[in-house]
Amino acid sequence: MPADGAADPAEAGKTGPAEAERPDPAKAGRPDPADGGKTGPAEAEKDSTTGAQPAARAGRNLPAAVGVGLLLGGLALVTLFTVKATFLIYVAAAVGIALWELSRALGTRDIRLPLVPVAAGSIAAIALAYWGSGRALVAALALTMIAILAWRLPGGTAGYLRDVTAGAFALGYLPLMASFVALMLAAPDGPRRILVFLILVVCSDVGGYATGSLIGRHLMVPLISPKKTWEGFGGSALVCAAGGAITLPLLLHGAIWQGLLVGVAALLAATLGDLTESMMKRDLEIKDMGTVLPGHGGVLDRLDSLALAAPVVWLLLVVFVPVAGQG
Repeated sequence: MPADGAADPAEAGKTGPAEAERPDPAKAGRPDPADGGKTGPAEAEKDSTTGAQPAARAGRNLPAAVGVGLLLGGLALVTLFTVKATFLIYVAAAVGIALWELSRALGTRDIRLPLVPVAAGSIAAIALAYWGSGRALVAALALTMIAILAWRLPGGTAGYLRDVTAGAFALGYLPLMASFVALMLAAPDGPRRILVFLILVVCSDVGGYATGSLIGRHLMVPLISPKKTWEGFGGSALVCAAGGAITLPLLLHGAIWQGLLVGVAALLAATLGDLTESMMKRDLEIKDMGTVLPGHGGVLDRLDSLALAAPVVWLLLVVFVPVAGQG
């Protein structure tokens, strides 16, 4: 995504007078890759004094997005409530595709992600989180880090630290976060814990999207996400809090106040995940991490909120609805 003053990838890193004077897309109304290259009246007519803007259009293929979302949700439910372990295959496949997308995206900046050791470590971490223990999971992550350091050695000294750092980031960003999903699933009531987790993240996404599309006017962080509004965030908060207050007592026999807290925590983590991935795409100057999910972009574009919410929801559920012997 174009960041202020960033060199155009097509110019192979060259910066000349034309680049230096390139207007800021957030100020000039120029199409922004983060939003599919669309610039409408909502962007151009933003009130510079109040930061308010008219409600923005959706900016995506809504029927395709809804259809893909229902398909992904249906697969999650089928795997969760038939053979629990098949859900791990679903998670591992999603993480594997997301790592491949991240590798390709980083490649646009000549960063070589050590994909093989990170992917192998992902499988080990998810499996050990489910069938093993917390200590086995930590050992798997540590050994994966060692493998990353070794894997990159034959590539020469140039860019070694950069590529290894990318591998460590990828390991923490996807496999580590996904391992908390496996930890939730390992509990006797694991499918219901996962269902609470998924419902809350969906509440955050849908609540923010619907409210922001209808009444969103005040931008939260225009330099990171030009269409994310405070009104949308408020809608997410309301729907997440309600979702937690309903699902935690209904599915896990928790208290309503506990559900409210879990819902708010999931909202904050999911929002941070969304903004973090938007920041990465702006830094890399790309619109989406991939194209495999019509109406959504790439798999990583769908996992951004889920990844950061997973450890937060896991921890609060362990505190509020403890499982004997977990960890």
